[in-house]
Amino acid sequence: MASRRTLFRMLAIQRVLVKYGLDDVIKETHLLRPLRFLFYLAPRRRDSSAPLGERIRLALEELGPIFVKFGQAISTRRDLLPPDIADELAKLQDAVPPFPAEQAIAIVEGAYDESVDSVFARFDTEPLAAASIAQVHTAQLKSGTEVIVKVLRPGVQDQIENDLDVLRTLAGLADRYWEHGKRLKPLEVVDEYEHTILDELDLMREAANTAQLKRNFQGSEMLYVPDIYWDYCRPEVLVQERIFGTPISDMDTLREAGTNIQVLAENGVEIFFTQVFRHNFFHADMHPGNIFVLHNDPEKPKYAACDFGIVGTLSPEDQRYLAENFLAFFDRNYNRIAKLHLDSGWVPPGTRIDQLEAAVRTVCEPIFNKPLSEISFAQVLMRLFRVAQRFDVEIQPQMILLHKTLFNIEGLGRQLYPQLDLWKTAHPVLKRWMDEQVGGRAVLKDVRENLPQLRDALRELPAILNHVGEQVAEGKIRFNLQSPELKEIRKQLDQQRRQRYWLTAAATSVVTGSLIMTLGSLPWLGWALLGTGALAAYIARP
Repeated sequence: MASRRTLFRMLAIQRVLVKYGLDDVIKETHLLRPLRFLFYLAPRRRDSSAPLGERIRLALEELGPIFVKFGQAISTRRDLLPPDIADELAKLQDAVPPFPAEQAIAIVEGAYDESVDSVFARFDTEPLAAASIAQVHTAQLKSGTEVIVKVLRPGVQDQIENDLDVLRTLAGLADRYWEHGKRLKPLEVVDEYEHTILDELDLMREAANTAQLKRNFQGSEMLYVPDIYWDYCRPEVLVQERIFGTPISDMDTLREAGTNIQVLAENGVEIFFTQVFRHNFFHADMHPGNIFVLHNDPEKPKYAACDFGIVGTLSPEDQRYLAENFLAFFDRNYNRIAKLHLDSGWVPPGTRIDQLEAAVRTVCEPIFNKPLSEISFAQVLMRLFRVAQRFDVEIQPQMILLHKTLFNIEGLGRQLYPQLDLWKTAHPVLKRWMDEQVGGRAVLKDVRENLPQLRDALRELPAILNHVGEQVAEGKIRFNLQSPELKEIRKQLDQQRRQRYWLTAAATSVVTGSLIMTLGSLPWLGWALLGTGALAAYIARP
């Protein structure tokens, strides 16, 4: 049962929709029809004089952060929207109405417990940008360093928690009454989203995310992540290096600067797959308002990113499953895709592999060897959704953030370089990652990581044997030659001698093989010795 606060919020949402002439959303949406009674509780003052795109944008702004983020997500998909609506929704990326500078200053001074003038050499009251969660002011530290100061919107947490209650109520209705509710797990989806957006309200967490991404891409020629000034960071205030670059959406300026757009687009795809698979830590809010381009070398353009409030990670199992699906997809191995879905438990046990394979092939085959401009992933996703319905595929809530990010990446790629060959760019990145996980590199890595354990085992064995010998010499161990205790000791000593022998052989083989691999000579011999070492270590196990 929805709380009184939730019902009042639903009523407020309905009034906003009516205000901007968008109330047909509820009337035409089957799931929301139980809420039509709300129309009888609200005045029907409808204003449809402004263009539709403007009315949608204004309604989302008035409804608050969660709705603004939805608008930001779909604004990147100009292939799905009429141009006028896309242009209006694009304003949600960095042109949300700001809150008064006096409130921002009050929040900053409350966080530091001192005046803004004593903290900064300069604090610009005019916001640089305003978003759904926070707004950004430019400033200068006492050292002369140019920075941006990100300040949380006042009252934003209460508003978000209220809207989450609304989403949870709607998800409960879907789970109970919608025929696909059990399979699509709407309540789990809301829980996953709640975790994500509440994390975004702690700017210390965002600062930590930024620092992690900076370490991941340290020395990268593709992506620059700004510095964090930790001494100035608080849960409601974040201070970081100011970036001077061109917004990714400003295509005219990028072209005038002679930017190699193709390289830029290809780098964007590689950055995404590197974050997801190599680092398992990805920027999950990559709309154009958060991405800039540095022009130090137009032929080798470099991204600069900001706003790391939302990041995503995957479990090792999900990561591996996803990579194998991508590779099978790139290789057109639809049978493998079907088997992966069955093995993972995403489809019921009795599902016929051949039927699922044929359904996936029908959807995916038409899009291969086509540039991004000729691919409608929206249509592909809709067709895959119908396949999922037919075969009762369970939607995994932990994947939704990744799907959203991929959705944004595709939109950016389409905007930058429609001729982009997505498969050609992504395939080698995934191949390299899989080789590192299960190929020869993975074996070598595991062997090298276990070398200290092998070394420690060799060091400990003589001490163990000496200890046993001393105990015998001192008479602390007494035994009958025919006693079970003696037999057990003999057995243990034999095991230790054998283990010592095999561990010595393993260590010798591994070290020699590693040296040969490092020198690059006779690689077949190096692999043979590594294999011999691994076998010896296996035999030596207790």
